[in-house]
Amino acid sequence: MRVPLSWLREYVDLPATETGRDVQAKLISAGLEVETVEQLGAGLTGPLVVGKVLTIEELTEFKKPIRFCTVDVGQANGTGEPQEIICGARNFAEGDKVVVALPGAVLPGDFRIAERKTYGRVSRGMICSGDELGMGDDGTHGIIVLPPELEVGVDATKLLELYDEVLDIAVTPDRGYCLSMRGVARETAIAYGLPLRDPALLDVPAPNSYGYPVQVADPIGCDRFTARTVVGVTPEARTPIWMQRRLQKAGMRSVSLAVDITNYVMLELGQPLHAYDRTRLDGPIGVRRAAAGETITTLDGVKRVLDSGDLLITDNSGPIGLAGVMGGAHTEIADPVTDPETGIVTGTTEVVIEAAHFDAISIARTARRHKLASEASRRFERGVDPQAAAAAAQRCVDLLVLLAGGTAEAGVTEIVAPSAPRTVTMPANHPDKVAGVAYGRETVVRRLQEIGCDVYGQDELVVTVPSWRPDLYVPNDLAEEVIRLEGYENLPSTLPKPPAGRGLTERQRTHRRVGRALAGAGYVEALNYPFIGAQVFDQLGLDADDARRRVVTLVNPLSDEEPALRTTLLPGLLGALRRNDGRGSHDLALFETGLVFRPGEQPGVAVRLPVDRRPTDEEIEGVNAALPAQPRRVAVVLAGAREQAGWWGKGRPSDWADAIEAARTVAAEAGVELIISADQHAPWHPGRCAAFHAVVDGEKVLVGHGGELHPRVVKAFGLPDRTCAMELDLDLVEQASEGPLKAPGISSFPVATQDVALVVDASVPASTVEAALRDGAGELLEAIRLFDVYTGDQLGEGKKSLAYALKFRATDRTLTVDEASAARDAAVALASERTGAVLRGA
Repeated sequence: MRVPLSWLREYVDLPATETGRDVQAKLISAGLEVETVEQLGAGLTGPLVVGKVLTIEELTEFKKPIRFCTVDVGQANGTGEPQEIICGARNFAEGDKVVVALPGAVLPGDFRIAERKTYGRVSRGMICSGDELGMGDDGTHGIIVLPPELEVGVDATKLLELYDEVLDIAVTPDRGYCLSMRGVARETAIAYGLPLRDPALLDVPAPNSYGYPVQVADPIGCDRFTARTVVGVTPEARTPIWMQRRLQKAGMRSVSLAVDITNYVMLELGQPLHAYDRTRLDGPIGVRRAAAGETITTLDGVKRVLDSGDLLITDNSGPIGLAGVMGGAHTEIADPVTDPETGIVTGTTEVVIEAAHFDAISIARTARRHKLASEASRRFERGVDPQAAAAAAQRCVDLLVLLAGGTAEAGVTEIVAPSAPRTVTMPANHPDKVAGVAYGRETVVRRLQEIGCDVYGQDELVVTVPSWRPDLYVPNDLAEEVIRLEGYENLPSTLPKPPAGRGLTERQRTHRRVGRALAGAGYVEALNYPFIGAQVFDQLGLDADDARRRVVTLVNPLSDEEPALRTTLLPGLLGALRRNDGRGSHDLALFETGLVFRPGEQPGVAVRLPVDRRPTDEEIEGVNAALPAQPRRVAVVLAGAREQAGWWGKGRPSDWADAIEAARTVAAEAGVELIISADQHAPWHPGRCAAFHAVVDGEKVLVGHGGELHPRVVKAFGLPDRTCAMELDLDLVEQASEGPLKAPGISSFPVATQDVALVVDASVPASTVEAALRDGAGELLEAIRLFDVYTGDQLGEGKKSLAYALKFRATDRTLTVDEASAARDAAVALASERTGAVLRGA
């Protein structure tokens, strides 16, 4: 809401020394978000006067049309002689009154006006447009043409009210009453402790039976409808300059007198209005819900298909307006048209004024459904004072009579659905308890009365809420009013005291350790939005029945292309890798930890929790039961070089083994050893995919996959060749953990190392052989490491050699060669039994 300070002063007698900055500080203290104070006329100095164009000579010898004008500026130039001015605009004619900047004037932007020779003539001034004076465009994109009755030589800076300050207020949804000068003036009056001249306090005639007929079929959607009629309106009547300027300062463009008056009253009182050409109305005005499939062409020229939830204004011909949003083109005020032969001006002469009150939720839904936000809908959906409708209609009628020469008909139509004022019961000390400040009953009552409440009672206050404050429902709302008016800055600052002895949970510690371990391994954390589109499942090559295709779809997604919650971390990470690779970073290793959302076979439906009390444990459990499973996962993606080349060596590219090692790193932070086996699982390459298992409560459980992505997936996502990835369920890994990690014991006795090379079928995974060796070696085995894999003709087709280093150590003695050899032989024997392994060279 843009609030000109000069307009605000009409309702509140602010001290003459108060500036816009002073008012801004007061309103911010009262809880209004005044974002800026715009200084109109900054950098503008005169002489700036009204001139009359006497002659226009067209100069046609130049590339663009140029006009040499003589302009009468009276005695403003000191000589009384016509002023010679060069101008390129075409929207004025001889005899028009214009704004002239004489030599010596400075326009906004430090544009100095002086006599200068141009286009072969001497120009002694400038004929100004609204943009050049800092007024903004008036819709003509040209010179300001003033009313003909203005006197030549008058100071245009005062006439056009060029010097002013405008407060730009960001009105929050709960303060819809401040989308009007009346509402802001009330807050200003309270802040300064001054009386308010309420512009809605008008003498309004009582409703009668001979006003324009109105039929309201939906009293819930429209609980109040006022209609007034003005006849004999002069079609050619122009909007006075003072009203045009106030509309401009408030951010609205002048259209025509009747429309400008409705906009002006809306800005003044906060009540949206609509003006109909009565000659275009067919029968009574009606208010009803739309029939599905009905259409209407609104004032913006768009034909709209209506929904059954839309509230309509109708006549016998059908819809003539979207109630509270925008009127229809069929009954709009006609623009004045001059007959070129007779000079007679025709246009709208009979105007019906609508001032109604509509249901806020209905208007908000209609505006969003049709993506049609308007000044009217903006106010209705935040709450409009229903009691102001009659006063707004009367104010509109008075201005049409005053400015357009019309005559108000005696008929007054007012349809009102029965309603009672809202009352709220509140303990007198409730604001004290909320704020932690002892305000006292007198202060509470005084502040509530200042905002318009009627207050009764002593210890228990019965508060009647004013009609312009539909946001006040419960005692906390009233407490907020008291606190903000007393000043948020006066609340004491008290730091909360956290309970001692509490720190991170074991789960939180594990997550942090995982992040630090991956960062230490060279990975960079990339946080992504948890939203995906259905197309990524095709890009990942998932089967039609894959559980990852079952998603939770959002009702109001940030993007229509990604309306669902993710079921895997990989799409976001792969997108981040693609973007970085496309911008020149080719050696990449990224990781992310976060939640995924896996709905069950039958999605649950959550009950709506109450807001007037704390939900019961059963209600909370019902909501939790309806939520999808949200396991926490960790994923990595790799591409390019894993080890850089340099003087130290050739380096090497990242491959599937790095993805598997990342999974080992994560599991090690939880004290879990993964069981790794070959697998086929989208989106990984069938021959380079590993499944990760862990033992949870004595059972072997699948916890993730890793390896090299399938070439089709790489192509679909636009990734570098041989991109690798890993994804692990952190929650399952934590369940496999035996609790907090324990520091390993360090033996002072020496280690005994035994190397074995085993020949197995090429199809046998190295992890299977390693597991057998570990089980067979017994308690003396401290570590085992695969250090060589060999294939060749010496072994025969379909065979491979796996060389392992086994480290043995006892905690209480130095092992003998015989003990170490015996442990090694036991390990080899079990590996031979389980996998068919044979000692190489045996």
